[in-house]
Amino acid sequence: MEKQKRKEEKEQISLAAMVSRNVIALATSLHGIGPLIQDGTFRKKVVEVEHAWHCPKEFSLLPVQMPKFSMEMLIPHGTQEGSEIVLQLHGGGYIGKMRNAYRDFAVLYAKMQGERSVLSIDYRVAPEDPFPAALEDACAAYRWLLEKGYKGEQIVVAGDSAGGGLALALTLYLRDHKEPLPKKLVLMSPWTDLTASGESYRTNFEKDPLFGNTTESMLYSNAYYGGRDPENPYISPLFGNYEGLPPMLFQVGSIEMLLSDSVEAAKKAEAAGCQVQLSVYEGMFHVFQLGMKKMKEAREAWQEIENFLNA
Repeated sequence: MEKQKRKEEKEQISLAAMVSRNVIALATSLHGIGPLIQDGTFRKKVVEVEHAWHCPKEFSLLPVQMPKFSMEMLIPHGTQEGSEIVLQLHGGGYIGKMRNAYRDFAVLYAKMQGERSVLSIDYRVAPEDPFPAALEDACAAYRWLLEKGYKGEQIVVAGDSAGGGLALALTLYLRDHKEPLPKKLVLMSPWTDLTASGESYRTNFEKDPLFGNTTESMLYSNAYYGGRDPENPYISPLFGNYEGLPPMLFQVGSIEMLLSDSVEAAKKAEAAGCQVQLSVYEGMFHVFQLGMKKMKEAREAWQEIENFLNA
C-alpha cells in the first residue's frame, strides 16, 4: 500500500486551514448550535436555504429524474464519446441531501485533465428512507450509466464521508452480484464503520473539531441502519471482503475521529490484493477538501485526486 503523510505534525498547517479548523471547533462548542451541527440537523437545513446554483458557462447541466430519486449530469462542452464519467455520492451522514458544495465538487472533477462528465445523485436519506434506500439508488444510478453505454472501466465512483462509505458498499454489492466494476474509487474521509469501533474514535475524541467531545453525534446515533446490523458490509463496508475491488485512493485527516475508518479499510484492501493509496493529511479535519481551492491542503488533495485518476 502506498501510504503518504502529506504534512508532519510538527509543521504548521496553512493559515486558512487553521482558521477553518478553529471556526468549526468554535461553532460545535456553542450552546444550542453545536449539537445541531454534530447530530446533522444543521446539515439537513442547509439544503433548504441555499441559493440557486448556476452552472458555469463551459458546462451543460442535465437533470435526470429517476423513479425514487433525482440526478444531475454535469457535461463539459465538446465531450467526446468514450470519455470517462465520475459517479459522485455526496456525504451528509445518510441524513442530509445533496447541496451546492457537491455541485462545486463536480466542477472540480470535470475540469481535471482527461475530460470527465460527472453524475451526482441526490439519493434518498434517513430517517424517511433508511438502509437499503441509499444503496439501491447508488446501484440504480450505476446501472443507468451502463444502460447509457458507459462501460465499467469508464466509470469512477467518488464519495466523501457517508458517500465514501456508500461508494465502497456499492462496489462490494456490484462485485457480489457479478456486475461490472468501476475503474477506480476516490474516497474522502469515508465512513466505513457505523459501529464507531475504531481506535481513532477514542484517540481523536478530544481533537476532532467537528465530532469530538461528545457521543451525542450522528457517529453514535444514526437513523440510517435502523434496526439492521451495523456490521452488515453494505452498511459498514469495513467489515466486507475486498477481494477483486478496483484501485482506490483514501484521503483522511489525522485529527478526525473517522481516521481509523480509512486506515483499517485501506489495510484490509491491501491484504486482499487491491491497489491502494492512503494519504493521511496531518492536522486536517473531516472532509477538509470542502476548502476546495481556498486552502493549501485542499488544493493538494484535489491535485492528488487528479493525479490518481490520470495514472
